Amino acid sequence: VLLSLTLFSLNRKKMNLKSERRGIHVDQSELLCKKGCGYYGNPAWQGFCSKCWREEYHKARQKQIQEDWELAERLQREEEEAYASSQSTQGAQSLTFSKFEEKKTNEKTRKVTTVKKFFTASSRTGAKKAEIQEAKAPSPSINRQASIETDRVSKEFIEFLKTYHKPGQDIYKQCKLFLDTMNHKRDLSIEEQSECAQDFYQNVAEKLQTRWKVPPEKVEKAMDQIEKYIMTRQYKYVFCPETTDDEKKDLAVQKRIRALHWVTPQMLCVPVNEEIPEVSDLVVKAITDIIEMDSKRVPRDKLACITKCSKHIFNAIKITKNEPASADDFLPTLIYIVLKGNPPRLQSNIQYITRFCNPSRLMTGEDGYYFTNLCCAVAFIEKLDAQSLNLSQEDFDRFMTGQTSPKKQESDSFSPDVCLGVKQMYKNLELLSQLNERQERIVNEAKKLEKDLIDWTDGITKEVQDIVEKYPIEIKPKSQALAAIDSENVENDKLPPPLQPQVYAG
Repeated sequence: VLLSLTLFSLNRKKMNLKSERRGIHVDQSELLCKKGCGYYGNPAWQGFCSKCWREEYHKARQKQIQEDWELAERLQREEEEAYASSQSTQGAQSLTFSKFEEKKTNEKTRKVTTVKKFFTASSRTGAKKAEIQEAKAPSPSINRQASIETDRVSKEFIEFLKTYHKPGQDIYKQCKLFLDTMNHKRDLSIEEQSECAQDFYQNVAEKLQTRWKVPPEKVEKAMDQIEKYIMTRQYKYVFCPETTDDEKKDLAVQKRIRALHWVTPQMLCVPVNEEIPEVSDLVVKAITDIIEMDSKRVPRDKLACITKCSKHIFNAIKITKNEPASADDFLPTLIYIVLKGNPPRLQSNIQYITRFCNPSRLMTGEDGYYFTNLCCAVAFIEKLDAQSLNLSQEDFDRFMTGQTSPKKQESDSFSPDVCLGVKQMYKNLELLSQLNERQERIVNEAKKLEKDLIDWTDGITKEVQDIVEKYPIEIKPKSQALAAIDSENVENDKLPPPLQPQVYAG
C-alpha cells in the first residue's frame, strides 16, 4: 500500500510539473500604436491609435474616391460608345444605372474601408424604414425616461457653460449646429458619423485653446461636458445601429463566453484567491462594474466603469500576493472577470466607445490603458484554444462540448483501484496544505506587524533622545521665598535685629 501511494504521489507531482506554464504575457509595447507614435493602439483600429487611424482612414478614403471617379469616367465612356454604336437600333439603350453598379461591384477585389457609395440611392424604401422604426420603437415609459435624462443633461450643460461666459455661448451654438447636422445625416454609415463626431471634437478643442485661450485643464472639463451633452442625445441613433453587425458580434461573444464557462483561474494563471473574503468582494465589485457599463449612455461613463473594474482587480491581486500587481497579473485576471461576468452587449459597447469617445481619452492616461487591455482580453477570448490553456485538444473539445468538466476530470484522475479512503486522504492533505499556507501567511503578517511595532518604538525613542540632546533640560535651584514683614523667622533675612524699646526718665 505504501509503495502504491508513493508511486501515485510521484505521478501526481509529475502531472503538476507538466501543467506548470507561464501566464498570459503581453508586452506593454504591444498595447501601443504600431506606427510608433507612443499612444495606445486599439484592435478596432487595426492596432493604430485614434490619430494614426484617422490618417490611414483618410488615405484609404481618398484612394477609394479616386478609384470610383476613374471607374465612373471609364464606364461613362463605354456608355457613350455603346449609345453611339446602337443609335440606329430602337431596342439598344445605354447601360442602366444598375448595370453600372454591378460592374463597379465586380471590379472591386479588395476589402477597403469605403465611404458611402456616390452613385446609388438607398435600397431601403420609405415604407420599409417606417416599418423598421415602428418595430424598434421603444415603449413610452422608456421614451419618457430618456427624455427626462436628456432634459437634465441639457440643463447641467447650460449651467456649466455659464462659467465660460462668451466662449460658453459659442460652444453651445456649435453643439446645436452639430446636432442639427447629424439629424440630417442619418443615412450616413456609422463610420462616417463617427468621423463627423471626431472632427467636431478636434475643432472645438482647437478653438478653445487657440481662439478662446482656455487653460488646458478647463479644456478637458469642457470636452467632457460636450461629449456628455452630445452623446446623450445621439445615443439611441448611434449605439448598435441596425446598419452594422454589432448585434451579431454581441451574440457571438456571449455564446463564446457561455461555452467557456468551465475555464478556471488556475488555467489562466490568475493570481487571485477568492477564498479570502476581501478578495471575493473585490471580484464581485469588478464584475458588477463591467456589467454596469452597458447601462451608461456617455462614452466617458462607460470608460469610468472599465477603470473602476480594473482598479478592483489590481486591489484583489495586491491583497492575494501581498505586493503590487504587474501587467502580467492584470490581463489574465481581466480575462477571468469577463468570462465570469459575461457583460451584455460587450462588442457594441467597445465599438461605441471607439467611435464616439473623445479620442484623447483613448490615446493616453489610465482610461486608455484599461480600455486597450479590455480590447485585448476580448480578442484573446475569441481566439482562445487548447494551447492557450495548456490543455490537450481532446480535453479542450470535451470541455467545449460539455461532455465533461475540469472538476469531474480531476476526480476521475484517480485510479479505479484506489479506495475511497485514499481519495479522502488526499483531499484532506490538500486542505491541510491550504491551511498551512494560510497559517504561514498569518505568521508572516504577525512577524511583520511585530517588526513594525519595534521599529516604531525605536524610532520614537530616537526622536525623543535627539530632542533631549538638542534642547537639554537645566534644573535651577529653588529660590527661597522672602519672609513676610510680620514673620517671626528673620534669621535668613540678613536684616539687623529689631530695636528694643527703651525707657527714659522724664
